[in-house]
Amino acid sequence: MLYSIYNFVLIPWLITAIIAFILLFTVTAPYGRFSNSSWGYLVNYRLGWFLQEIISPLSFSFFFFNGSAEKTIVSWVLFFIWVLHYINRSIIFPMRIPNGSKIPIPVIASAIFFNIINGFINGFYLGNLAAFDDQYIFSLKFIMGMLIFIIGLIINLHSDEILIQIKKKKAGYQIPEGGLYKFISCPNYFGEIMEWVGFAIISWSFPGLLFAIWTMANLIPRAKSHHKWYLEKFESNYPNNKKIIFPFIY
Repeated sequence: MLYSIYNFVLIPWLITAIIAFILLFTVTAPYGRFSNSSWGYLVNYRLGWFLQEIISPLSFSFFFFNGSAEKTIVSWVLFFIWVLHYINRSIIFPMRIPNGSKIPIPVIASAIFFNIINGFINGFYLGNLAAFDDQYIFSLKFIMGMLIFIIGLIINLHSDEILIQIKKKKAGYQIPEGGLYKFISCPNYFGEIMEWVGFAIISWSFPGLLFAIWTMANLIPRAKSHHKWYLEKFESNYPNNKKIIFPFIY
């Protein structure tokens, strides 16, 4: 039955990502600096972020471990990439930032739904359908994917650290400086996109590609909203040569 559900979900999930991408250019998700009580009851940021993000490694791990496919070196690499990323996102990251803004319950619910489905299709694929041999770690796909993932991870963590340090100063919003903030408004989002593009290349799977597409569908419109906010907040003080999320491109 799970095989039928898996096959049934994939194409609708792609179509949903495309629809979400279009809609998010007109509606900014109300969390962080865009938090809005009109979307429903607001929950403590750390608690809400933990609840919505921890679902991903739980869903992914459940279907990975219950799968019948042999777990190879590559399977375990992909498993640890996923789980370690989400341990940082669900536990370490929210604990390091000041507990300021809140998250509406509908946003948390939608994120939980996304993480259940995304964890299912990727965990199910790696747990049941993936067929990597140990020599795959020497392939161009594995090497290039790992390189892209690691570079994206470094960019993401460094960019988040810059934002965290600004928030810890409690001096209000400031223009982030350092790293790729010299070139784009949202290098943390750019880094995360690189991470999951790298993951998709390593796994060379449709579910991995879908996650990369969903990451872009969510983060590109949000980056545009952040860029617009910076321009309105800081006006002429904000560098007008900065791109939004992709250096020198967009």
